[in-house]
Amino acid sequence: MYRLTALVTSFVLAISAAPALAQSATKIGQHNAWGTYSYQAQNGKVCYVLTVPTDKQPATLDHGDIFFFVSQRPGGKASYEPQFIASYDLQANSKVQVTVGNKSFSMFTKGKSAWVEKPEDEPALINAMRGGSDMKIAAKSKRGNPTNYTFSLKGISAALSSIAQCK
Repeated sequence: MYRLTALVTSFVLAISAAPALAQSATKIGQHNAWGTYSYQAQNGKVCYVLTVPTDKQPATLDHGDIFFFVSQRPGGKASYEPQFIASYDLQANSKVQVTVGNKSFSMFTKGKSAWVEKPEDEPALINAMRGGSDMKIAAKSKRGNPTNYTFSLKGISAALSSIAQCK
């Protein structure tokens, strides 16, 4: 668990808009596979849930640290933004496929991250995650290596509920 907290702190520092504003994440709680965190951004407090994969394929590759992240946009109603984060650059103009049960979602890539291609599909992905047991991600590295990850969804509903009123 210490390693995950250190990784999360590194992650927050890496995604902060300006190094001068970068601050460490504060752990709010743990809900099975999902940790909940917050940090102070320029435009307010940002809360998010984060997990790491339970399986990484192919096993022969060094995947580095992989995360699935759902942030709560500051202020207002519960509006969640899912994001896949790799430790390596994803192939330019490729798509990351997210599968929960029999539902699939497409994410566009930029650098090491991927976001839901159609923002209007974000609530459907979140609902699928709340009702699923695991989530599968298929991505392709910049070098062309196909990669696959499995994430446990155990605790996602409780984790999201815990940050629903992020302020």
